Amino acid sequence: MARNILPEGRAQRIAAVSIAALAVAAFGVAAGGLFLKRDVETDAGAVPVAEDAVKDIVANKAVPPILQMQVPKVSKPQSAILAPVNAADLKQTASRFRVKRVLNVTEPLDHGDYIWDDAGVPDGQIVITVDLKAQTLSVFRGGYEIGVAVILYGADDKESPLGVFPITQKDADHYSNLYNNAPMPYAMRLTSDGVFIHGSDVIYGEATHGCIGIPTAFAKKLFAQAKLGDIVIITDGKMMNLG
Repeated sequence: MARNILPEGRAQRIAAVSIAALAVAAFGVAAGGLFLKRDVETDAGAVPVAEDAVKDIVANKAVPPILQMQVPKVSKPQSAILAPVNAADLKQTASRFRVKRVLNVTEPLDHGDYIWDDAGVPDGQIVITVDLKAQTLSVFRGGYEIGVAVILYGADDKESPLGVFPITQKDADHYSNLYNNAPMPYAMRLTSDGVFIHGSDVIYGEATHGCIGIPTAFAKKLFAQAKLGDIVIITDGKMMNLG
């Protein structure tokens, strides 16, 4: 159920540029979804290694918009679960990540906007970055940015976590068992207590229970690219390395 949690004038309309545009927005990762505590119990736990793997994370978050539950239903079931992963391996993978190229974003992105262009990009490991401060999510394949979208993220009482997380579950037709069976299409689990990246109706003035919400059409493309074990780096203004 949607709820307005912001005082009048507090939520300013963003014009988020691609985190690829380093001169304007910091690279990072943000997945706006529902913070579904114990939504689906698995043996794969969260790996909150932000302090070791992603340094200089800004602690103060922007006050997000209101909870968004309106997302279109998707009827393409696909579900998989990853075995527990090693935190040291996550840190090593994150430390090796370098940005080789970013998308050429010529205009600011608004809520619901996204860009996807993987033409000519070779195969490679997928790394997803979420920047809560810039309210954007970027998808990199082999270090080349192939997608960027404006996101929804967690409200103050259900904040989106910072850190490095593996994708431990994929379910194309997922529903919440805590929040009125809310649809979460193309869901990719990040934590054992229910933080996902998933398709959502990304509208200005909305927020989540901690998940990263992205436009459903964009989520479908990301779901097809991402594999179990691929890492998601969530920061609050962290600059990524170009190399």
